[in-house]
Amino acid sequence: MAEDNKETKPKSAISPKMILFAGIAGLLAGALAVYVMEPPSGNVVPTENTASNAAAGGAEDAKCALNQEQLAKLSAAATGEVAGMQPSDKPALLTHLQFDAPDGSKTTIGDMKGKTLLVNLWASWCAPCREEMPALDKLQAEQGSDDFEVVALNIDTGDISKPKNFLNEIGVEKLGFYRDASLTVFNDLKRRGLAFGLPVTLLIDETGCQIAAMNGPAHWAGQDAVNLVNTAKSLRN
Repeated sequence: MAEDNKETKPKSAISPKMILFAGIAGLLAGALAVYVMEPPSGNVVPTENTASNAAAGGAEDAKCALNQEQLAKLSAAATGEVAGMQPSDKPALLTHLQFDAPDGSKTTIGDMKGKTLLVNLWASWCAPCREEMPALDKLQAEQGSDDFEVVALNIDTGDISKPKNFLNEIGVEKLGFYRDASLTVFNDLKRRGLAFGLPVTLLIDETGCQIAAMNGPAHWAGQDAVNLVNTAKSLRN
């Protein structure tokens, strides 16, 4: 019989729907990879005495609390191009965060008390971070003063010349070159649930309290950013 002579072709185990799903998943993974960064495990700070440290930190963090009026003002200012900046209902004291100052010496957030800070963690390999730099430089140029500074904190772990050369190439003039090649700051923020990838930006008041945070890029050279900064500066007054 003719049917007996036909070769039986094996059915494909992969359906068109599965191929489509895999393609979409790949696109999503690629998009997330722009922001997500997992620090090397060797840089994670040991969790010894975690309970006592957490208790001490909780007591200090409580001093950073904002009242409802302050939260409402900050929330209202986080709009437009900086709408991703989320006010913290439980602000954290971050005076202990240490990194390298532009002159190479060690400094901390605590050393900058008296200034409202916009702390931006970035890396030279992070495309959204690179795009933010000119706007952050402009914000520092126009708003930098004795009571406000943009702290662009580079966390490249390789040769220091790469991020420095990048900043020189794009003409950054006003941003200081702050650096933490150990990733300690990022790991600390990650444990606190403040950092999920890059870029990550924190708004820190003049007492060293983190009062708002955002993950992902924003346009920092516009009026929305200026209004947010001015609101943050006025909260404790």
